[in-house]
Amino acid sequence: MISAKEALDRLRSGNRRFVAEKTDREAGRSRTRRDELLSGQAPCAVILGCSDSRVPAEIVFDQGLGDLFVIRVAGNIVAPSQIGSVEFAVDRFDTRLVVVLGHPDCGAVQATLEELHRPTEERSPNLASIVDRIVPSVDHLLPGTEGRSPDEVLDDAVRANIFASVEGLWHGSELLEEEVRRHSLLIVGAEYSLETGVVEFFES
Repeated sequence: MISAKEALDRLRSGNRRFVAEKTDREAGRSRTRRDELLSGQAPCAVILGCSDSRVPAEIVFDQGLGDLFVIRVAGNIVAPSQIGSVEFAVDRFDTRLVVVLGHPDCGAVQATLEELHRPTEERSPNLASIVDRIVPSVDHLLPGTEGRSPDEVLDDAVRANIFASVEGLWHGSELLEEEVRRHSLLIVGAEYSLETGVVEFFES
């Protein structure tokens, strides 16, 4: 078992390699590695990330086959299926680190802010289910936004949504909450910079 601290250090190191363009494209992707994984997997971290094509977790953390248990959904929202997937990895593979990975200019968060300003009935029920998950984390940001640019408001909303997803995992599952209480599981938020490629972790 890899501890949460070891896993976090591994992700940080991988991201530094990615930013420095010193990744090994063959590392963790060889036939030998595929053969090793035939007997099972032991991912070092669970990544709940946004589906945005610009933020593939394995690439930005320079990880290979079997290293990460990745769950991707627009807006990195937390719904029962996402919680269940995280529980599965924690319980089945003894993974000790869970990262909620968001990013600036998130389309799902932007759509939510637009919905709060101008509600529409044209959005499909399926898309509305994503927006509805994000609304509670960002609606408190709208009062007092006069004089602030839309980009500033969106940046704050993206981070608020990351923190809300961390809380949703932490307190939305008895299994995960108990693992956190025992200090063996760490659930953290993180934000990937589209401009620099750097991932900033919010450990507190």
